[in-house]
Amino acid sequence: MLVIGPSGSGRKHLARAIHQWSARAGGPLVELQLAGTPEAVQQREIFGDGASQPGALNRAEGGTLLLESIDQLAPALLQRLADGVRGGTVRARLIGTAVRAGTTNPLGAQPIELGSLTDRREDILPLAAHFLAEFAAEESIEAIGFNGEARRLLLEESWPGNVRELRERIRQAIRLAGQGAISAEALMLATDLDSVPSFKDAKRAFETRYVEVLLRRCGGNISRAARMAKKDRKDFYDVIRRTGIDPGQFRA
Repeated sequence: MLVIGPSGSGRKHLARAIHQWSARAGGPLVELQLAGTPEAVQQREIFGDGASQPGALNRAEGGTLLLESIDQLAPALLQRLADGVRGGTVRARLIGTAVRAGTTNPLGAQPIELGSLTDRREDILPLAAHFLAEFAAEESIEAIGFNGEARRLLLEESWPGNVRELRERIRQAIRLAGQGAISAEALMLATDLDSVPSFKDAKRAFETRYVEVLLRRCGGNISRAARMAKKDRKDFYDVIRRTGIDPGQFRA
């Protein structure tokens, strides 16, 4: 099976879900990153180094072997895997991920192609709920959910970083919200909390996200956006100028 999609589109999350939903869910899920790895290392990692070091293929027997960036696997090793699949000697489900849509698929399965998150808006709230539950468990708090404005914001954001950005924003927002429901403000303030920005930088980032959300909701109409922000139009226009956002990009 081959999962194709742009950077950050959630290829790995989909592959993990396929494993969890399959009859092999009781077996192991072994993940291997192939990008930037020499052929000799790829061979050792996948096929092992004799009896003393079993490879990922053996460790994944009865489960799934996830090969990330399979397009960077050495051709000879890719052919060896394909021969093993056809010959029945590979006893694990193989899932490869790749960014380029032109990647060949010698393993024979029909590829699954993921679009960017903005093209799959129906996936945003289910993914957000999944990540919220994941990080709430890590923080040992009860996942309450998102309030109405936060859900609206999630659907209106442009998400240039795709699923990766969504996941990271929720990870950060849950730290800000604590035990309460995730608010739109927490999502807009979410930044790298392990590297705390200056107050000035944090304020600028908040203003930029706030203005983008309002202008997108108002179709680029500055007067309407100013009313929603409960600000004088001139004052709101000054905020827009500080952010460097062009309202025209939101007009139909």
